[in-house]
Amino acid sequence: MIWQIITSGFMLGLFSSAHCVGMCGPLALALPVKHLPAAERRLSMTLFYGGRIVMYMVVGTLFALLGRSFYLAGLQQWLSIISGLMILVFSAQYFLKKTNRLPVFMHRFHNYLNLFMAKQFKKPTLKSFLMLGFANGLLPCGMVYIAVALALTTKTVFNGALLMGMFGLGTLPALVLLSYAGSFVSLPVRNYIRRVTPVFMLVIGLLLILRGMNLGIPYISPIMADAPGEGILCH
Repeated sequence: MIWQIITSGFMLGLFSSAHCVGMCGPLALALPVKHLPAAERRLSMTLFYGGRIVMYMVVGTLFALLGRSFYLAGLQQWLSIISGLMILVFSAQYFLKKTNRLPVFMHRFHNYLNLFMAKQFKKPTLKSFLMLGFANGLLPCGMVYIAVALALTTKTVFNGALLMGMFGLGTLPALVLLSYAGSFVSLPVRNYIRRVTPVFMLVIGLLLILRGMNLGIPYISPIMADAPGEGILCH
C-alpha cells in the first residue's frame, strides 16, 4: 500500500510537471536569486521548493484527516463520489465558460496570497524564500486539486501526507531545471497545457466516481471495505 501511494503520488507529480512549468514557472523564474553567491542561491532555492513540498504535506494531512472521518463513518464510497464530482465541477467550469475563474472565496484567498508573496519579494531573505515556498504550495491549481482529492480517499493521515509529498517531489525536477535553464516553455505550449489539463481532470473525476460506485471492476471500481469504528491511523 505504501509503495502504491509513493508511486501514484510521484507519477502524478511527474505528469503534472508540464502544467507546473506553465503555471508556476514564472514564479520560479522571478525568484530574486541571480545576484546571490552560488551556495546561498542553492540554499534559497532549497528552502523555496522545500517549503512548497512541506505545505503540500500539511494540506494532505488535513484532507486525509477529513477523509478518515468519512471512512470511520462508513462513507468512503460517498467520499470518493463527492471528490470526483468536485473535480468534474472544476473541469466543467472551464469547458462551459472557457475560463478557470475561481469561486469567490478562493479568489479572495488567491489575492491574499499574491499580496503576501509580493511582500516577501521585497525582502529577499532566507526566511522569505521559505515563506514563498509555503505560499506557492497553497496557490490554486487544477493538478493540486486532483492530488488533494486522492489524499481525501486515503485511509490514513500518513498516507495523505505521503501522497502529497511525493506529488510535490514529482513536480520538482522540471521546476528546478526551469530555474537554472530559463524559460524553455513557449507560450503556445503553455496554452496547450492549459487546454489539456481540464481533460485530465475530467478523467480523474470520472474514475473517482466509478471507484465510489463499488462495481467490482478491478483497479477501476473495486469493492471498498469500509471499517467504521477504527481509531485514527497515522501509519
